[in-house]
Amino acid sequence: MFDLSPAEWTAVELSLRVSIVATLVALPFGIAIGWLLARKDFWGKIVVDGIVYLPLVLPPVVTGYLLLILFGRRGPIGAFLADYLGIVFSFRWTGAALSCGIMGFPLMVRPIRLAFEAIDRRLEDAAATLGAGGFWVFLTITLPLALPGIIAGAMMCFARALGEFGATITFVSNIPGETQTISAAIYTLLQVPGGEALAGRLVLVAIVLALAALIVSEWFGRRAGMRLQGE
Repeated sequence: MFDLSPAEWTAVELSLRVSIVATLVALPFGIAIGWLLARKDFWGKIVVDGIVYLPLVLPPVVTGYLLLILFGRRGPIGAFLADYLGIVFSFRWTGAALSCGIMGFPLMVRPIRLAFEAIDRRLEDAAATLGAGGFWVFLTITLPLALPGIIAGAMMCFARALGEFGATITFVSNIPGETQTISAAIYTLLQVPGGEALAGRLVLVAIVLALAALIVSEWFGRRAGMRLQGE
């Protein structure tokens, strides 16, 4: 199963790097958006909610095309980042991380939002009456209580990023060693006569990694929940 070629190991390593970076970068935004949707009522909230979950219902190719238009070297955002900050997303592994983060973002926000909604607001009010400021209450009360949901959201985003294909290949193409993740490598092998067996090995690796991410998510979530309950 794990007797992979150097090129296949490169695809596995790249997938892990892209998924980890995508999750870590998306996590602060996921916490902020999850808290905002759970706690605040404002004009246009339904629109923000729809935009957050839009990648779940749009064809991944459409998301990838929009990313290419916006973050390509000639796009309004991509041109600015490339010219003034030296940051390039198109046809780079960083672009793969961006597309994976966007595709996994809705799956991250959902459990985080539910975790914030489930918190007893009286605990926060009690801390505030004892003199704690708003940010300190959030840091010491709200965030720890939402930790199981945050962990679950992060791992769901990571697992989704591991399996991302459509948006990534549209935005950054399928370049071996640069943007060829596990999904792209499987697609490439299936286009080659006799490549089904090699693709099957990568399929097994992808299943193992995704299953491991879900198991770790469940374990961390249970540990965090037990710690909060004092068990």
